[in-house]
Amino acid sequence: MNPLLIPFDTAPFSKIKNEHFKPAFFKAIETARAEINTITENPDAPTFENTIEALEFSGQQLDRISSVFFNLNSAETNEEIQKIAQVVSPLLSEFGNDITLNEALFKRIKTVFEENGALNLSVEQNTLLDKRYKSFSRNGANLSEDKKKRLREIDAEASKLKLKFGENILAETNTYQKYISNEADLEGLPEGAKEAAAQLAKSKGKEEGWLLTLDYPSYIPFMKYAEDRELRKELSLAFGSKAFKGDALDNQQIVLTIANLRYERANLLGYQTHAHFVLEERMAETPEKVHSFLNELLKKAKPAAAREFKQLEDFAKDLDGIDQLQKWDSSYYSEKLKQKLFSLDDEQLKPYFKLENVIDGVFQIAEKLFGLQFKEVSDIDKYNEEVKTYRVYDADKNFISIFYADFHPRAGKRGGAWMTSFKSQWKKDGENVRPHISNVCNFTPSTKTKPSLLSFNEVTTLFHEFGHGLHGMLANTTYPSLSGTSVYWDFVELPSQVLENWCYEKEALELFAKHYETGEVIPMTLVQKIKESAAFQEGIATMRQLSFALLDMSWHGADPTNITDVKRHESKAFAGTNLYPDTAETCMSTAFAHIFQGGYSSGYYSYKWAEVLDADAFAYFKEKGIFNKEVATKFKDNVLSKGGTENPMVLYKRFRGAEPKVEALLERAGLL
Repeated sequence: MNPLLIPFDTAPFSKIKNEHFKPAFFKAIETARAEINTITENPDAPTFENTIEALEFSGQQLDRISSVFFNLNSAETNEEIQKIAQVVSPLLSEFGNDITLNEALFKRIKTVFEENGALNLSVEQNTLLDKRYKSFSRNGANLSEDKKKRLREIDAEASKLKLKFGENILAETNTYQKYISNEADLEGLPEGAKEAAAQLAKSKGKEEGWLLTLDYPSYIPFMKYAEDRELRKELSLAFGSKAFKGDALDNQQIVLTIANLRYERANLLGYQTHAHFVLEERMAETPEKVHSFLNELLKKAKPAAAREFKQLEDFAKDLDGIDQLQKWDSSYYSEKLKQKLFSLDDEQLKPYFKLENVIDGVFQIAEKLFGLQFKEVSDIDKYNEEVKTYRVYDADKNFISIFYADFHPRAGKRGGAWMTSFKSQWKKDGENVRPHISNVCNFTPSTKTKPSLLSFNEVTTLFHEFGHGLHGMLANTTYPSLSGTSVYWDFVELPSQVLENWCYEKEALELFAKHYETGEVIPMTLVQKIKESAAFQEGIATMRQLSFALLDMSWHGADPTNITDVKRHESKAFAGTNLYPDTAETCMSTAFAHIFQGGYSSGYYSYKWAEVLDADAFAYFKEKGIFNKEVATKFKDNVLSKGGTENPMVLYKRFRGAEPKVEALLERAGLL
């Protein structure tokens, strides 16, 4: 029997073989089609229950199989899985279109939608109805037949191109390996990073020497600490030129095609651009509002960034006689300057951030704030031995969630860090079905002599993803499509970014920042330095984020049909935010997975948007105490548990009592 087609609770990873996926998808699509037919062929008049709710709970088997498959394609992929993805992605896209372009189904939904005033629905039911109607109208249900056909073609092509885009980046990342035989080339690199590089070389069959790759745990320490400027340049150019070499793995044409397909799709649906289409369903609402938000921040950040950059230039000149700072100098001299100004070095901090202690710390914080308890268990099936599994309970011992944690890089795992789910939360027939949530990261692994010790940046990443995780775990809604992180994209980063704030607080750090050898709690002098250095080069960092957001809007907020040169277009978009000289051989767009592979197209601004929300929200915690139960409960009840059941600004105001103020962010970042 195909394990994916037998009802399962936790995913039966050990029983699943690659050959199970295609037949499972075919069968589940067939089942989901039958469920849709049951709705459309119902002789009774359309009601909320027999149409909207019936549609909401259809296709659940397909959803489960999809979540297992696509999570594996991100965290444990191989060539075979990638090939299957190329087959099933267009099928799923076509099936999605078959639903949204199903006239009989849309007719029933439209009937319910138009009767809404007389239906006496709850707030959540109203949201679901509105969302369901829009998911049809925004995906072509009101179009003529020929336009519907074109829409299907666009969606099938775009889904394949997005996959190819990601595969090319992963292949480029895996292809680059820099073998070092002379230890002098690693001057400046911390012992832990050196040991990891030697371990990596051994794993690739080299008895001697060190291996550097473009994976973050290898790349970032090298760019930050290695004294060899030429080697830093080589790695920086390799990293920055991913999928931009004019070869079989090049993404330039893919970028142009995706941007044009999105524009054409938006026009078909009656929108000016892809950004107009996307932002209709965001807190920001319009491209004009996004541009005005970004430009306001740019105006505030630019003078600070210019001052910080001048300070960095002068420092590099005095220290090493560098006349012109380049991109491959940024991390290196920033780190040196930070050490000089704050006597603070990541290597000083790492011994206090043993991975297991940080995990324990984030669990303790979740317990203090929300009463959650995490119990590590070994009876849950997992897709890789490295994955840790937990059952989560509340203060009254009620089961809340399954939690998977997967923390280290491997060949089949894409870079970066993310939260995902293997099963949503919903309520049906008197049962509250609880979610299965996963955090996936790429942290420095342990070596022969040292456990996994995190950089402070990795600590904040762990807290960030865990914040998303809490949003998933504490979900408490009726409908799966409104549950957990199923919220507007410019609201989804609030739970993750707000949790990062605890990493800077003495009361929180004392819980888990303990020296891995002596058990000594992190000295308060270091905590003070972490806090003081938090706003270090915040102007430069803000400019960087704004440049990415403006690049995203340049691809999606205007007509892209006349763009022929990806690099030239990108340079124009970056013109107002550039600090470093451009390098002809690098290109951001061809590896900008957030917007060309992930779901952030026209949405990259939401990182800064959510920072405004998170700075404002945390100011409330600071005012009342960072472990204040009353504020934490308000946050849980109005934000974390509510998912997408109401407009996010309504939810936020219910938690905070007012709309968020941009000043909270500017103050925290030292930009006022």
